[in-house]
Amino acid sequence: MFEALSVAREFIVAVRPLVAQIELRDKNLADQLRRAATSAALNTAEGNRRDGRDRAARFRIAAGECAEAATAVQVAVDWGYVPAAAATAALALADRLCAMLWRLRHPRR
Repeated sequence: MFEALSVAREFIVAVRPLVAQIELRDKNLADQLRRAATSAALNTAEGNRRDGRDRAARFRIAAGECAEAATAVQVAVDWGYVPAAAATAALALADRLCAMLWRLRHPRR
C-alpha cells in the first residue's frame, strides 16, 4: 500500500472524534476540517496514479489541504472546542503527511 495514503487515512481516523466535538460548537469549522482532511487523502491517492507535473500538482494540493486541516484543528484548540491533548496525535499525523507529500513533490535525484 502507498504509505502516504495510509498516513492520510490515519489522519482522518484521528480527526474524526475531534470533528464530532467541534461540530457541537462550530458546524462550519467542523465541516471545513472534514472536507480538508478528506481532500488531502483523495488528492494523495490521485497523485499516486498521475505522472509528471500533474502528479506534483496533486501532491501540492494534498499538502495544502493537509495544512488547512491541521490549522482547523489548531483553531479548534485555540477556541477551546477541544483540549490540546486531544489534538496531539492528529497534528503529529498531519505533520508527517505534509513531510511525506513534500518529499513526493521534491524527490531526490
